[in-house]
Amino acid sequence: MSRERLLTKSKYINGLQCPKYLWVKLNEPDRVPRFDPSTRHGFSQGLLVGEFAKKLFPDGIDIPADDFTINLNHTEVLLKERKPLFEVGIMVDNTFSRIDILKPVSKDEWNIIEVKSSTKVKNVNIHDVSYQKYCCENYGLKIRNCFLMTVNNEYIKQADIDPAGLLTMTKITAGVDRATDGIRQRVDSMVSTIASEKCPDVTIGKQCSSPHECPLKKECWSFLPENSIFDMYGSKNHAFELFEKGIYSFKDIPDDFPLSGKREIQKSCEISGKPHIKKKRISQFLDNLKYPLYYLDFETFSGAIPLFDGTRPYQQIPFQFSLHVVDKDNATARHYSFLADGTGDPRSEFISSLKRVLGASGSIVVYNQIFEKGVLRSLATMFPEYKDWVEKMNDRIIDLLAPFRSFHYYDARQKGSASIKRVLPVLTGTSYDHLDISDGMNASLAFLDIISNSDSEEGRIKIREDLEKYCALDTEGMIWIVDKLKELTND
Repeated sequence: MSRERLLTKSKYINGLQCPKYLWVKLNEPDRVPRFDPSTRHGFSQGLLVGEFAKKLFPDGIDIPADDFTINLNHTEVLLKERKPLFEVGIMVDNTFSRIDILKPVSKDEWNIIEVKSSTKVKNVNIHDVSYQKYCCENYGLKIRNCFLMTVNNEYIKQADIDPAGLLTMTKITAGVDRATDGIRQRVDSMVSTIASEKCPDVTIGKQCSSPHECPLKKECWSFLPENSIFDMYGSKNHAFELFEKGIYSFKDIPDDFPLSGKREIQKSCEISGKPHIKKKRISQFLDNLKYPLYYLDFETFSGAIPLFDGTRPYQQIPFQFSLHVVDKDNATARHYSFLADGTGDPRSEFISSLKRVLGASGSIVVYNQIFEKGVLRSLATMFPEYKDWVEKMNDRIIDLLAPFRSFHYYDARQKGSASIKRVLPVLTGTSYDHLDISDGMNASLAFLDIISNSDSEEGRIKIREDLEKYCALDTEGMIWIVDKLKELTND
């Protein structure tokens, strides 16, 4: 069997999730969409964490992984030296696995250490390591224990990264042993699936989103109507129950099928084609807005490896804000913005710039207040001289998400979502589609490109322009949403 047709640990996980995806990935790879920027960023974070993990074993040997054959040959030779080995390649029959760290213990045993950039042990990690153990034991190695090394999100960077503080190790041997039950049959089944000339016929289900969003989900779910039962607000358990009965659209849900209030609203809007509007509740929300109105939005980035002293892994670091100020009803908005230059820790300049433009009175309007309030509290912890100011600012925040999350306004075109990306085009006809940066994740990754100096000066200028346009639309869009809500209550 060629290297490309081997069952690897990633393909084993794919096969556990869906045999159709496994078959397509091996037999018709062009059908599998390319990984999006967010997924690729996750991979790069994993590589960074892996390099710090190696530092915990100073006598370890790094086996070259770029060349498949060289990796296998070096593994065979170096196993005899009984030292910690990195990127160990194990191939037996139709199976292949690469082990992050193989550590010798006692006279002739080994421990498997799998390194992940996540902060906790997940069930999928257990299955991942169970496959590695299966391959190692088939190769003839004795495995004593299995461990998962993850990122300690309580670690605070001070000066150089301390790998021992950054990473934590959890023994998962018992879970791996349980997951190994029946693994030979599963492996044989997957090898047969790969070799089959026919793609397995798999019905859509919860496996399409667990443990990861399947790259084929868009293709496999394309037969569903525009507003399907899977756009149901909240848990999708009822949606799968309806799907098994052959019901795909909201308008086809039987009258005697129990639906919560919000889902009943979804059904009603789908049937009538008209939005659901609770004018009294919307008016009550609008009455809480006190001029001047400060429409505020933050952009942040985070990563497994903290970049600045005093920060933790995956801490949200604010690098940009947009602020539109409306002094009175029907007044023209004034716009203020901040975008860090990308050369150092942006937090001090971020909060000082924000304080200069946020007045002492009036409502601060955000979309999803948990995020902005959390960022401000984190800044107050780092810069205690702003603590009282931050508390006063947080008391003035009003969440524009509230009337949409409560379904005081709902349109079927929102597809069960109350996010600004769905609400803005429905209410105003304006979307983010024309922007080169059109969501928060891409904004974060774009700014990280500036930090890393991975682009040309011209490219960095373009990124900054795109970031300004994106963040400004978030805050100006909130003005348009509020104006539209006022129109609706005055009709």
